[in-house]
Amino acid sequence: MQADIIKAGWLRATIERVILFVALAAIWEISVVAFNVKPYLLPRLSTVVESIWTFRTTLLIQSLVTANEIILGYIAAVIGGIILSLIIYAWPLARRTVYPLVVLFQGLPKIALAPLMIIWMGYGTSSKVFIAFLFAFFPVVISTLGGLSGTPQNLVEHFRSIRAGTWTTFWRLQLPAALPSIMDGCKTAMPLAVIGAIVGEFVGSERGLGYLILDATAQAKTDMLFAALIAVSVLAGLLYWVVEILADRVWWRSL
Repeated sequence: MQADIIKAGWLRATIERVILFVALAAIWEISVVAFNVKPYLLPRLSTVVESIWTFRTTLLIQSLVTANEIILGYIAAVIGGIILSLIIYAWPLARRTVYPLVVLFQGLPKIALAPLMIIWMGYGTSSKVFIAFLFAFFPVVISTLGGLSGTPQNLVEHFRSIRAGTWTTFWRLQLPAALPSIMDGCKTAMPLAVIGAIVGEFVGSERGLGYLILDATAQAKTDMLFAALIAVSVLAGLLYWVVEILADRVWWRSL
């Protein structure tokens, strides 16, 4: 019975999303024709779809390049963010010194740092990965610290009363209690990693979807520009969907 309810809910959500996308596509196509919008300003959706099909191989290759940069930067951000959060939470000195530095660094505009990363690391993959890492790092740190600090105090006192060790308390209580917040931070970090990789490609790159966007803009190929933008959106959506599936595997959040 419960499985049928879940299936029905999933089917309804899918239908609603399809209807929304079809409606938006129709509005785009009809509006361009009705208002006689110039193609170099906004091409018809059908023209964009034709470009996607014509340049499908190029879009796929460049999408794989960008996806590689995003995934590497995202994984580094998640691992590094969680490890740093554990250090800050467990070590008072780090909480007083390192944490303020992390907050101050987050205030720096990452776009302004991107050219510096290109100078230091070159035009290759490493600079894009590092920029994606910088964009995605902070949400993981904040969410992990929030989850660890939000452990119910009465449960902590209970573990102390039964003389549970520090490691046991962390592994059996604090980490499970923090997992929902950690996963929310991981979901927040994924779109930021996408932005970081694209920004890195904007600043200096010879391949990737960001480079493709700049190249289409320079040649005034608006249809190709929109095709690349749609590819970025689809890639970001797929990666976020994967992270969301992993987040739903946390047992108390599953249906």
